[in-house]
Amino acid sequence: MIIVAGEALIDLIVHPDGRLSAVPGGGPYNTARTIGRLGGEVAFLGRFSADRFGEQLRRGLAADGVDLGRAVSCQAPTTLAVAELDGHGTAEYRFYLAETSAPGLELDDVLAALRTGPDAIHLGTLGLVAEPIRSALAAGLERVDPSTLVMVDPNCRPRVIRDREAYMHRLRGVLARADVVKVSGDDLAFMAPDVAPDAAARAVLALGAGVVLLTDGARTVRVVAGGYAFDVPVPEVEVVDTVGSGDAFGGAFLAWLMESGGGRLGLADPEVVRDAVERAVQVASLTCQRPGADPPRRDEVGWPAR
Repeated sequence: MIIVAGEALIDLIVHPDGRLSAVPGGGPYNTARTIGRLGGEVAFLGRFSADRFGEQLRRGLAADGVDLGRAVSCQAPTTLAVAELDGHGTAEYRFYLAETSAPGLELDDVLAALRTGPDAIHLGTLGLVAEPIRSALAAGLERVDPSTLVMVDPNCRPRVIRDREAYMHRLRGVLARADVVKVSGDDLAFMAPDVAPDAAARAVLALGAGVVLLTDGARTVRVVAGGYAFDVPVPEVEVVDTVGSGDAFGGAFLAWLMESGGGRLGLADPEVVRDAVERAVQVASLTCQRPGADPPRRDEVGWPAR
């Protein structure tokens, strides 16, 4: 079982021609959907509003096979994000968090989920920024069983990080427990300004992480670990937009790693990790060719039947 913890929200996507569309989103939400669509056993840990958007978010996860037994209901309105797309399909986000559903996850909710004994936990994005969810997840992480694989995707959002130094101090504590850290070039530019990406990735590794996966759009994926480092090429595709592609990458990597039997111990084997990264690149590439966060299903990427 994989638990994905963090925010579920509605992306209000502003297209270059001014069109507006409302679609389910949030980094962890997209990650959970990816794992579910790929056939992984996954549960979502987060808060859902009782409003119509909240019901839409719940239905989306349930339709993709995501367990909602650890989800929490509330009366606060659904959290919103405005994603403005440029002519290349790249999104710039603005978030509306105050007194909304996603940030309100409490420590008791996290501890109750952890008592179910997950094999892996994935967290990141607004779950590392907004309160009280940030403190709840950080405190819960301190109590995670040592055998449980922890994957972190900071997915830094500078527009909602008011105090960068405080954010980085808290993030270092989370990264110290992470077995896998997925970061983008933009993440590292925020986390370590004026530091070359490879050096910045190795600095993340030095904090205690087992493996760092560095994605950078259409460029190769760089993988660094304590005993190995390698690159995985990214195929050239016609990009519709990049919404949810990084989340699809992370979800696919974790789904394949856990399914293939690698798990936490498998991270020591570069070939196991390479295989999972190649699968993740495949899934992310297909996601980029669709509008919005719409990760592919297992049969679309040709994964063997379970």
